[in-house]
Amino acid sequence: MLAKRVIPCLDVHDGQVTRGVQFGKAEAGELRNVGDPVDLALRYNEQGADEMVFFDITASAHGRRTMSDVIERVADKCFMPLTVGGGIRSVDDMQGMLRAGADKVSINSAALATPDLIRAGAERFGSQCIVVAIDAKRVGRDRWDVFSHGGRKATGLEALDWARRAVELGAGEIVLNSIDADGTKAGFDVEITRRVSESVGVPVVASGGAGKLAHLAEVLLAGRADAVLAASIFHFGEYTVQDVKEFLAQQNIPVRL
Repeated sequence: MLAKRVIPCLDVHDGQVTRGVQFGKAEAGELRNVGDPVDLALRYNEQGADEMVFFDITASAHGRRTMSDVIERVADKCFMPLTVGGGIRSVDDMQGMLRAGADKVSINSAALATPDLIRAGAERFGSQCIVVAIDAKRVGRDRWDVFSHGGRKATGLEALDWARRAVELGAGEIVLNSIDADGTKAGFDVEITRRVSESVGVPVVASGGAGKLAHLAEVLLAGRADAVLAASIFHFGEYTVQDVKEFLAQQNIPVRL
């Protein structure tokens, strides 16, 4: 079995890492400033993070310039793979982030609006560079739908169908975020994670809901995720990346220690 990855996520707003509870809180001023993204990236690099994900949560043309600067500074000092998302709407945007030092780009709303962007990115840079992030919300007993624009806008697409299509178009990885669980620290949505993991032939990263070490083990085992993404538990010092990896190893989950 391949080693499971532990990935801190840094939500960047105006050049600073922030954290809120659930989606859509930037406009309401309900974000807590966590710190400088380069300082945090260095901390997680030293703790042994397998990768790092940066999301520009209120992306704009100005935000992209700010994010490029952040990625350049981090890539200069850290040597783990970096993924960046938020406001990436074209192949040129992808190229800008990759040139800045990102290893992968993550697209969400833009992929939903223009699915061929996935194919264009994969053809230009390779599938391994193209991550499709999916924000999924349970809308019925046995159905999860995809929402765009930071979880604000219903698309009517079923999450499993969209995940399969994204991979067919060339996505090399899926980041599956549960809108219901995001920021709650009450555990991942294991069921939809398992369904997506079993439906696609690329790695699935579980996101949304990490609160206890057991949550991460559960979504890797029962949810069959290839990696776990977490923010609050790392940013606020509840656990280090090393704490997580040591716990997972005790559960016989392969990790890079």
